[in-house]
Amino acid sequence: MLSATDECTRPINSVPVTERGAGLPPAILLGGGANALSVARCLAGAGVSVYAINEPEAYVRYSRHCQWLSVPVVEQDIEGSWARYLLGPESDHLQGAVLLSCSDAGIQVIARHREALEHRFRLDDSNREAQGRVLDKLTTYQEARIAGVPTPRFWVAESSEQVVALREALVYPLLVKPRLSHLFEERFGKKFVVVNDFDELLATFDAVSEAGIETLLMELIPGGDDLLCSYYTYLDEQGQPLFHFTKRIIRRFPVGMGTACYHITDWNPEVAKLALKLCGQVGLRGLANVEFKRDPRDGQLKLIECNARFTASNCLVAGSGFDLASFVYNRIVGRPQQPLEKYHQGMRLWDPIRDFEAFLELRRRGELSFLGWLRSILHFQTFAYFQWTDPLPALMRISKPLRNLFAR
Repeated sequence: MLSATDECTRPINSVPVTERGAGLPPAILLGGGANALSVARCLAGAGVSVYAINEPEAYVRYSRHCQWLSVPVVEQDIEGSWARYLLGPESDHLQGAVLLSCSDAGIQVIARHREALEHRFRLDDSNREAQGRVLDKLTTYQEARIAGVPTPRFWVAESSEQVVALREALVYPLLVKPRLSHLFEERFGKKFVVVNDFDELLATFDAVSEAGIETLLMELIPGGDDLLCSYYTYLDEQGQPLFHFTKRIIRRFPVGMGTACYHITDWNPEVAKLALKLCGQVGLRGLANVEFKRDPRDGQLKLIECNARFTASNCLVAGSGFDLASFVYNRIVGRPQQPLEKYHQGMRLWDPIRDFEAFLELRRRGELSFLGWLRSILHFQTFAYFQWTDPLPALMRISKPLRNLFAR
């Protein structure tokens, strides 16, 4: 059994840890969807008590591997409400816990209140300024250009007049993309809006501006969703990557603009090289995920986004052999661990319901037959929500349409 001194060999903070269970400090997860559920399952499997602070409808609250912390959100201020709970007396019983972010809102809470949180919880090493730059889509693309990482074309406009001034330079289809995705999703329920002409652009821009959300205008890279790929690593105190992992997307739903519903692990050194150029330019530390899309017009990989946290496909990464949740937790508490060196390529993560909807959309377009879809799914699959030993999150997710119907 590890002692409190043994567990914290790095000077992350000076919080004394109370022995619980196997002597491991608990973990608190901030926000997240499928990623929070995966992190909870991984840490619980390693003997860690897991708590979650999240939105009321989060599926992680139904997991047998997680204890739910009810934190009322005051005046729709998620970040402020979470911060008040963590820094207030209600969380005194959790002092010494490891605090992990599974959402952009969680990253903001930890970055803005880091000094105060360090006196109560154990935090991973990070570069707050770098995290802020990759949270903001505009500064992410600006840093990428400095690093020589290809990006889609983009334009900045802060008023309708500036949009009008850009009229001749713009191309369509065009994305109206928020600088801070989580704020846009909270308000509009999507990550961006696709517009196909100037009138549609002006109407969308005005609606988003009225909501007080800053955006940028970006060209839509053509081609299928299977051109999307991403890289994962952890950057230590010197900015050195401690492992390398890549995967690609097979399908998304809605097609061309939704979240991924089918992934597969692979190894793509080109993706890794470009991602590390961006991470080095920004100065990221800790977890990093960089997503690209190959542009069929010139064959270049072009940046889509960068995340400094666990992502929705974390269960695929873990199932392939890289348990990122335990890796980060062990670094924070100072537990010895084996390096992450090899993972299984060709492993798949499948969301059956959403992927079937993607198939129907692709079939209507004449791009995928039923036999083609069937052949693509006849493989051993990993599931983000379903687990035989922890079925309730998946059951709650499947029953959501029925619950919404009865609520209406």
